[in-house]
Amino acid sequence: MTGQTENPAREDTARDGEGRGEMLDLSALWVAIKRRKAWIVGPTLAACCLSFVAVNLVTPRYTGEARILLESRGGFFTLPGQSSPDTTGQFDSEAVQSQVQLMMSRDLAREAIKRIGLVGNSEFDSGAGALSSLRKLAVMVGIGGHPADHSPEDRVLEKYFDRLLVYPVGRSRIVAVEFTSQDPALAAKGANIIANTYLELQEAAKQDSARSASSWLSTTIEPLRKRVADAEAKVEEFRSRHGLFVGANNTTLNAQQLGDLSTQLSVARSQQAEAQAKAGLIRDAIRQGRTFEIPDVANNELVRRLIEQRVNLRAQIALESRNLLSEHPRIKELNAQLADLEGQLRAAAERTVRTLENEAKIAGQRVESFNAALEGQMKNVSSGNESEVQLRALEREARTLREQLEQYMLRYSEAVARDTQNATPADARVISRAIEPPEPSFPKKLPIVLVTTLATFLASLATVVSRELLNGRGEPPAPPPPRRTPGWVGGAAAPKDSETAADQRRERVAGLLTHAGRVGQITLDRDRPEQTLADLAERTDEPARGMAPLVLVLDGAGEGATTPHHLAELLSQRCRCIIVDLAADDGRREPGFSELLAGEAMFSDIIGRAPGSRLHRIGPGRAGRNAVLAAPDLVDIALDALCETYDWVLVAVASNDAAAVLEPLARRAQGGLVMAGQVGNGHAVETAYRLADLATGPVTLMLDPPEETPSRGLREPDTAVV
Repeated sequence: MTGQTENPAREDTARDGEGRGEMLDLSALWVAIKRRKAWIVGPTLAACCLSFVAVNLVTPRYTGEARILLESRGGFFTLPGQSSPDTTGQFDSEAVQSQVQLMMSRDLAREAIKRIGLVGNSEFDSGAGALSSLRKLAVMVGIGGHPADHSPEDRVLEKYFDRLLVYPVGRSRIVAVEFTSQDPALAAKGANIIANTYLELQEAAKQDSARSASSWLSTTIEPLRKRVADAEAKVEEFRSRHGLFVGANNTTLNAQQLGDLSTQLSVARSQQAEAQAKAGLIRDAIRQGRTFEIPDVANNELVRRLIEQRVNLRAQIALESRNLLSEHPRIKELNAQLADLEGQLRAAAERTVRTLENEAKIAGQRVESFNAALEGQMKNVSSGNESEVQLRALEREARTLREQLEQYMLRYSEAVARDTQNATPADARVISRAIEPPEPSFPKKLPIVLVTTLATFLASLATVVSRELLNGRGEPPAPPPPRRTPGWVGGAAAPKDSETAADQRRERVAGLLTHAGRVGQITLDRDRPEQTLADLAERTDEPARGMAPLVLVLDGAGEGATTPHHLAELLSQRCRCIIVDLAADDGRREPGFSELLAGEAMFSDIIGRAPGSRLHRIGPGRAGRNAVLAAPDLVDIALDALCETYDWVLVAVASNDAAAVLEPLARRAQGGLVMAGQVGNGHAVETAYRLADLATGPVTLMLDPPEETPSRGLREPDTAVV
C-alpha cells in the first residue's frame, strides 16, 4: 500500500525534472556571452576594419547601360504595296530571349571588340605588355597557353563576356545592355557600341535577305517569261486552228452568228405573223363592206383618187336626179360609171390583200431559211464547245503564268529597292544611350562593410553559444534522483521482476492461443506504424493478384484501449486504407453500406473522410449490418471493388453479432482480427476461437502496447513488495 500511495509523487517529480532539463538557462548563456565578449567584439571590429580597407583598396568598376526596344520598324514606305505588319505576336518572350542571345554571340562580340578598341587594353587583353614570371612559369610547365598563340580578338573574348550583361527588362520588349570597365568612359562607350553593332547587324541581315531574294528572283523571272510567251503562243495558235476567234463583248464568232440568226429569225416570224394578220383583217373588211376602214387600203394613192372620183360622180348623179328620172340615159351612164369605180375600188383592196399575203409568204420563206441556218450554226457551236474547253484551259494556264510573272517582277523591284543602305531599318531602336556613370557599380562600400560586420558578429555569437551548450553550461543542474520508497526493493530489481512476471503471463496466454495454429497474437506499436503493418501482413493470407487484403475486425467486447477505427487511422499513415464500419451507430440517418447494396447510393455518396485524416470510412447505413444477410452476393462484389482500389480493407463488426452476419464476411476475408486490449482478456480469446471456426484465414489477437512506468517506461506492477 505504501508503494502505491507514493508513486504519484515520484511521477510528478520525474516529470518536473524532465521539463526543467529540456529548458535552456538563458541567464547562464547571457553570463557566458558577457564573459567571452572579447571573442565576439574582437573579430567583429577586425572584420569591419578589414572590409573597410578592402573596399577602398579594390579598383572600382563602372557600368554603362544602354537600352534597346524591340519593335517592327517596317512601314508603308519600306514595304511598298503592303500594309503595315502586325507586331502583336512578333516579339514574344521566346523572341526576346533569342535577341538577347544574338547580342551575346561571338560574331557580334568580335566586331564590337574591334570598334571599342579592347585589343591592347591591359584590362581586357591578356597579351598586352610583358608576361609576369608566374605566367611564364605556367606556360613553360604547360598549365596555360601563351597569349601569342591566340588571335587578338580571342584573347579578349573571355574578359569581354565577363564584363558584358544582356537581359530583358521585366515583362517588356526592352533589352538592357550593361558593360563594365574600370574606366567610366570606356564602360559607356562599350555599351553604346554594342547596341549600335547589334542594330547594324540586324540591318545587314535584312539587306542580305533582300539581296538573296533579288538574286533568286532575277534567275527565276527570265525562264518564267519564256514560259508565259510559249503559253500565250499556244493559245493563239489553237484559236486560229479551230476558228475560235473572239469578236465584240469577248465572245466567239460562232456565238455571235448564232445570236444574229436567232434575232433575224425572230424578226422574220414577227413580219410573217403581222402580214398574215393584216391580210385576214382586210378580207374580212371586204366581205363586210368596210374596205375603206383599213389603213393600208385608205392610205393607197390610187384608192384615194378613185374615192374622190366616186364622190364627185355621186354628187353629179344627185344633181342630175333632180331633173332626170332613173331610166334616163344620162342617169344610167352615171350609175354605170359609179359601178365601174366600185369595181376598181374592190380590185385595189384585193391587190392590197394579195400584196400582204405575198409578204407573209416571203416572210415564211425567210423563217424557213433562218431555221435551217440556225440549226446548222447550232451544230457548229456544239462541235466547237470541246475546242473552247481546251482553249479555256490553255488561257487559264497562260493567265496563271502571267500573274506569277507580274508578282515576281513586283517583288524583284521591291527587293532591289530594299537592297540599299538604310532602306531596311532594324526591328529595334536604342531608347536610352549609356552615359558615363558617376558612381562605381563595384564595390558598394557601405553595404559590404555592414554585411561583413554583421555576419562576423553573428558567427562569433553563434560560436560562443554553441561552445557553452556543448560544454553543458547552458543547461540548469539536473534534479536530484527520486527518493526510493519502500515499494522499491533493490532499486531496479522490482520493475525487472514485474516485467519478468508479465512476460511469463504473456507466454502462458500465447500458449493457449493455438487452435490448430490458426490463432495468434501481435502487439500494437503506435510509434512505428510500419511494424504493426508488417506484423498484420504476416498474419494475413495472400490475396488474389491485383487485390488488397481484406481483414475482418472485431472489437473484443470493448475492453481494449485501441478500437478498430484507431487501428485503421494508424494504417492510413502508411498506406491507402478504408474501414467499412458495420459496428458503428450512426443514428441510421446517413446513407452507407446498406444503401450501396440496395442500389440507392454509389461509392462516391457513402465514402467519407474526417478533416485532417487520410482514412476513408463507410458507415453501416440505415439498414445496418442486417443488409449483409439480404444480399451476400452483392457484399462480395462491393468488397472486391474496394480491394481493387485500396491497399488495406478493414470490415469492423461487433463481437456479439450472430454467426449468420459474421460468416459471409469471415469466409470472404483473408484474415480475422480481434482487438483484445491487454493480456488476459478471456472474452477476446473466446471471440477469436469463434471467429476461427467461421473464417478461412488466420485469426489474430491485437494487444495494446504496455503502459509506461516513471523509471523505465513500463507501468509499475500492482503487486509491489512492501
